[in-house]
Amino acid sequence: MREILVRRRRNRSALLSAALICAEHWKWPVVPGAGLQPRQGRRPPRGVRSLLGLSSLRTREGAVSTPVPEAVCACPRPDCAVPGAHPQDPGLLAATTDPRMVRWWWTNRPNAPLVLATGSRVAAVSLPALAGARALAAFDHVGVRLGPVVASPTRFTLLVRPYTLDELGELLEQHEWVPTSLRYHGGGGYVVLPPSTTGRGSLCWARPPVARSTAPWLPSISSVINTLVMVSSTEPDGSRLAY
Repeated sequence: MREILVRRRRNRSALLSAALICAEHWKWPVVPGAGLQPRQGRRPPRGVRSLLGLSSLRTREGAVSTPVPEAVCACPRPDCAVPGAHPQDPGLLAATTDPRMVRWWWTNRPNAPLVLATGSRVAAVSLPALAGARALAAFDHVGVRLGPVVASPTRFTLLVRPYTLDELGELLEQHEWVPTSLRYHGGGGYVVLPPSTTGRGSLCWARPPVARSTAPWLPSISSVINTLVMVSSTEPDGSRLAY
């Protein structure tokens, strides 16, 4: 029990530290996510619980994303598609780079997921985890430089430079078919950053930011989209965005 409490305190400190780095040093607007609460009802036995979650995901750097099957979203929606991994109160429009506000948020809600508002300073594109792992291998093979990449048990998210809908549309029009398993996080969107924990599990860096004092270098959407479309072509399409 003591070990668990120490681990929780470290994660709380890490969340606040990560939020301050994003806001103060990188000028990336952030806001706390809805977070999780215990699932109502009887807790299943430990042996059964281990079978309920997705398999843990180990990245090249050795970090592991761990499922959290017993937790549900703290928002009022019982069928929340992204449990814990979305803004709730405050909403996305409250995202800020003010370190005083960020410190106040995570001091009062130390376990809140770290939500990054996309569009102004950074954007993203995400895809299913298996396709994401193939994409990273493909980029390494041809020597494409990547920025930070977030891994969850279900999806990989590549952070890129901000792009417009027109720019994205022109790039996608070059393909006969684009899988809907690809998701685009531009203006008015958001992504969740490590070391957050959501209803799908804990997030980690598949490719961590290199520097903390300055904003990470980001690739353009045009340099990655063709490979992402290709590697996602075998993944099931779907309408629900799951982190």
